[in-house]
Amino acid sequence: MTQAPVVAIVGRPNVGKSTLYNRLTGSRAALVSDIPGLTRDRREGIADLGGGVEVRLVDTAGLEEAPSGSIADRMRKQSEKAIIEADLILFVVDARAGVTPSDTAFARLTRNSGKPVVLVANKAEGHKGTDGFYDAFSLGFGDPLAISAEHGEGIGDLTAEIASALGLKLPVAKRRSKDAPFEDEEGAPLEKAKPVRVAIVGRPNAGKSTLVNALLGEDRMITGPEPGLTRDSVPSDIDYKGRPIRLIDTAGLRRKVRITELAEKLSASDAVRTIRFAEVVVLLIDAEHPFEKQDLTIGSMVLEEGRALVIAVNKWDLVEDKQKALRDLKETVADSLAQVPGVALVTISARGEKGLDGLMAAIVKTYETWNRRVSTPHLNRWLSEAVSQHSPPAVSGRRIKIRYVTQASTRPPTFVAFCQRAEAMPKSYVKYLTNSLRAAFDLPGVPIRFNLRAGDNPFDKR
Repeated sequence: MTQAPVVAIVGRPNVGKSTLYNRLTGSRAALVSDIPGLTRDRREGIADLGGGVEVRLVDTAGLEEAPSGSIADRMRKQSEKAIIEADLILFVVDARAGVTPSDTAFARLTRNSGKPVVLVANKAEGHKGTDGFYDAFSLGFGDPLAISAEHGEGIGDLTAEIASALGLKLPVAKRRSKDAPFEDEEGAPLEKAKPVRVAIVGRPNAGKSTLVNALLGEDRMITGPEPGLTRDSVPSDIDYKGRPIRLIDTAGLRRKVRITELAEKLSASDAVRTIRFAEVVVLLIDAEHPFEKQDLTIGSMVLEEGRALVIAVNKWDLVEDKQKALRDLKETVADSLAQVPGVALVTISARGEKGLDGLMAAIVKTYETWNRRVSTPHLNRWLSEAVSQHSPPAVSGRRIKIRYVTQASTRPPTFVAFCQRAEAMPKSYVKYLTNSLRAAFDLPGVPIRFNLRAGDNPFDKR
């Protein structure tokens, strides 16, 4: 029997190596804590990348400088041994803390091993991990993969990257028809996909719980005219045309100055946290009082966190002049959420159970756009055309040249362009590139992160 390839997880202390080990092995074998240095010995386990394709995963102690003979020095030697014995190295950095001198030093050690490396930027959920994620390019391992080991974000991309680096072939999920179950290339059913996490948010009494009940087909949530009935963020699973969906009902979000009770403060905090770890957020608007300031504040927060946004206008059956109301709503969305053109807007009646199919279709379409990946050759052909149509401006008499662009991650689509004097590039030109990219690759209604980094093409030396 062929022995499974060995994959070592390395990095400095407290970047989330053990959490990632537990996530990939589907166990809780490794102790996890905020205390740095909790892991001391190498721990091995089997990780199934999909379809029975397995690797032997090795969790290691944090790499750190230490006096000879000390416990920390012995821990480091164990980690170095794991690197030598590995077929592939997962080098993990903390996206929220950014690249530290320790990361740089141990990246040099890892590079000297000559082993293939997958660079993993952990704790990248939300916007707080953005700067550290881009810092990871400086380590010289190529594109970092943005993940959240704790919350399972980006793990599918990581397993695919591990398989690719090791030359392993994973089953490819496809469908015979819209309603057919997932299958591999031989037509055998695959394990059911993870549910898409969909948070239902909005002001109090917009009808969030009524909407969840309507989608579930049962009265699982308490509803009524009293605002604030929902306090906890409550998940419920449904199946939409063979695709699992996890609906999360949340407490109504009022303006901070109006929140006085401790229970409501805790509920609001839980709702905000739910937004941060959702994949699609449905912002529910009351058609009788549409787009008050708090609605727009919530929408902006969702987009700032990089989540996929769908706007649902509830109680649409109570609107008299629907054509005019819809036109006004679309104009408000276009003006107030101009940073993300094309946000999906759906009219529904949760109580009357009308428009729900349209809402679910918008959720699925927005989720797929949010996960879209564009190949590097296509991106650089687009860049050539975009620059030829509207070249970068000259700053201090010297024109800025953009040399290369790549997609760093999905969820949301995130792109990095490498150029000289990146700090001098006007924001208006970055906006032009973002809008051009959105139009060229059909990315409406989802946040796009487009960042400039100083330097030449970092992949020429590979």
